[in-house]
Amino acid sequence: MARSQRPASPSRPRPCPADRPGRPRAAESAADATRLEPVLVPAGRVLLDGLGDVSGEDPLALSSRLRAAGNDADTVAAVLTQAGLRRAARAKLGALADGMLLTRDGLEQATRAVVAEHRARRLQEAGVRSLADLGCGIGADALVYARAGLDVTAVERDPTVAAAAAANLATLAPAGAARAVTGDAEAWAAAHADEVDALWLDPARRRLGSSGTARVFDPEAFSPPLSFVLGLADGGRPVGVKLGPGLPHEHVPAAAEAEWVSVDGDVVEVTLWFGPLAQAPGRRTATLLDTRGSAVHRLVPAAASSPAVEAVGEEGVDGLVGQVLLEPDGAVIRAGLVTDLAVELGPAVRLLDPHLAYLVAPDAAPHPLARGYRVLAVHEFRTKALARWARETGVGRLDVKKRGVRETPEQVRAAVLGRGTPGGRHATLVLARVGERRVAFEVEPLPAG
Repeated sequence: MARSQRPASPSRPRPCPADRPGRPRAAESAADATRLEPVLVPAGRVLLDGLGDVSGEDPLALSSRLRAAGNDADTVAAVLTQAGLRRAARAKLGALADGMLLTRDGLEQATRAVVAEHRARRLQEAGVRSLADLGCGIGADALVYARAGLDVTAVERDPTVAAAAAANLATLAPAGAARAVTGDAEAWAAAHADEVDALWLDPARRRLGSSGTARVFDPEAFSPPLSFVLGLADGGRPVGVKLGPGLPHEHVPAAAEAEWVSVDGDVVEVTLWFGPLAQAPGRRTATLLDTRGSAVHRLVPAAASSPAVEAVGEEGVDGLVGQVLLEPDGAVIRAGLVTDLAVELGPAVRLLDPHLAYLVAPDAAPHPLARGYRVLAVHEFRTKALARWARETGVGRLDVKKRGVRETPEQVRAAVLGRGTPGGRHATLVLARVGERRVAFEVEPLPAG
């Protein structure tokens, strides 16, 4: 049995390459190209809001119908663009999407409404009553915060995007609860930061240009840069900032709480919380927002340094039949809390391998932050042998998960099933490299926690 150790890779997201000189910076972005002028005037807005669900209509026929009703070409184009953006926004913004004005780039960076609502609860629990949203985009966060009862000032430098934010706040926020300001976030903060209870930022992390978007990796190339955020947080000021979930741990400030957030298992962001907004200062934490069960599940480690946990290792693989393989939620993995979760699950829980984000338990009660799989058999990971196994056992459908192997699930599924067995049984394989051994665990998914 392998010695007790900390996992080398599941606890740390792969570092992003730093921006090199000459690479794009978010502050150099072109203005958002979405045309809003025709729907900012009353006639255009009335036409848009009265359009209803046109998802099943032919776009050319719809355009012709609207033109025949006396609407000019620019208005029709803008209305149809907004209708398409609203349809695309429903997955992120829910029912709010059908009343909003949107831009393509603003929607791309907008936060899911369920995440913004989670943040709003934290702000309220910290006693925040007024908030500045610096770099508010289309105002999606500001809108949720205002509807939660906060007094919000939303600042956006791009005039087109600021116009959309102003319209959204005026239409959907409680009267007097929110206002949009066109201006530079850094300049506004220099003059007004102490006039509000807290500051919220969602820095631009892509550069928009005529040829599309380019991702920006260096936190100092964000707009505004991370150093600006840290300056705002100096002295204990309440500050929160949304960043991409791939943020390397070395960029997390020592005094902040870094909260990795997943929605139904999909990791969407990391939020750095400072001052009174940090519920676990100096800790990395993981939060799962379960929309199906309307629940919030949190993992807050007892210490800043993760504990050591024993690993099964290569020599213990064959003894895992009948035991449970546990796959931690993505937020747990990104936050580097795999062994912290193991400790919470109980003393008998081990790592599968020091380099893999899988845990093993003799048995497992359902847990919301880990999906369980009962190990039915242990196979060598050789596609020809697995194809023979699939034929002999009548596998017709195959789910494939993996850790530490280069082959994709699609490649393995095609190689193992070939043409498949029509009406055959449904099987699940978990592929892993344990030590130097390539293993395929045949497993049975257990009910979610």
